[in-house]
Amino acid sequence: MDFDRAPRLVFWETTKACPLACVHCRATAQRDRAPDELTTEEGKAIIDDLAAAPRPTPVLILTGGDCLQRPDLGELTEYAKTLDVPVAISPSVSPSLSAATLSMLRANGVRNASLSLDGAIAETHEQIRQVPGHFADTIRAISLLQEHGFAVQINSAVMAQNVRELADIATLLVRNGVRTWEVFFLIAVGRGHAIAEIESHEYEDVCHFLVDAAQYGMTVRTVEAPFFRRVRDWRARRPDSSIDPAVEFRLGPLYRDLHARLREQMGEPTSRVLAPTVATRDGKGIVFVGHDGRVYPAGFLPLPLGSVRDKGVLEIYRDDPVLKAIRSAEFHGRCGHCEYADECGGSRARAYAATGDPLADDPACQHLRCATPRVEASSPR
Repeated sequence: MDFDRAPRLVFWETTKACPLACVHCRATAQRDRAPDELTTEEGKAIIDDLAAAPRPTPVLILTGGDCLQRPDLGELTEYAKTLDVPVAISPSVSPSLSAATLSMLRANGVRNASLSLDGAIAETHEQIRQVPGHFADTIRAISLLQEHGFAVQINSAVMAQNVRELADIATLLVRNGVRTWEVFFLIAVGRGHAIAEIESHEYEDVCHFLVDAAQYGMTVRTVEAPFFRRVRDWRARRPDSSIDPAVEFRLGPLYRDLHARLREQMGEPTSRVLAPTVATRDGKGIVFVGHDGRVYPAGFLPLPLGSVRDKGVLEIYRDDPVLKAIRSAEFHGRCGHCEYADECGGSRARAYAATGDPLADDPACQHLRCATPRVEASSPR
């Protein structure tokens, strides 16, 4: 795809309303809808814009808050179907996630859904989601979605309090027939400011573990850890795959523990590495529309670029100078001269959270730590 012309994924935060109160919520969701949310007609205008995009048509992902709290969800998805705009949903697990709602969404052409699961046991997940019984409800919701013909993706946020459970989460998902696992690496935005991130040296350990987890018939993707692609590439290029990755790549005890736990539960790998190769990142192939219409490079990068109330989301995406610089890999420091600048490019959201510069280094990436940085170019903003 030509990501200069159109994104692949357009996330629309349809509402701030959500019945949960997750401790790491990017959206700082609330019980009630915000008064400045986009109207039905404004939502349809986004769909019109995407319908006119170059093929393949961008996928519109309805998120929140909880997209099921929009009373016009049926009208919006039906309208998207008439224009052949693909729609996916990212709902919260709540009583709103019902058989009747899922039947309606399927009839309106929605085929993909993502849910969040942040622990392998109820205690961990519910400490994060703040709802008793939510772990069991989530497992049931996976089955309900599958029964209605949805391809189910599970999103898991990695943080200090759950990182040791990643192997158990992967096992749980494979055994429940989940097709895709998207692992979010925490960024300090929204309520996430209060959550402890993993240690800097543990990012490599987790990414190497995710390569292992992607060998059991389940596609593994990352959010705000594009350096996972570098790790995947390194592992694919190994001349001798019999060498222990922990030794070859000088990984730490976290990787060794997660790898051993995964093998203990799942045995030898059953598939090739299932991980995407498309080089998207915040602002390149991805764009985010807030509840009030403001457009951002991604949900975790709170740098407003304009509003769909003033111009189309595709126009903002194509023309904004920051997004142009991101797509051209015009990064500073290590990210700017890394051989993976285009394929990875680092997390622009983490760079912005750490420095206020969306083109700065991603401080979580350990690659080229000993390299001499080149003279930095000035930021386009």
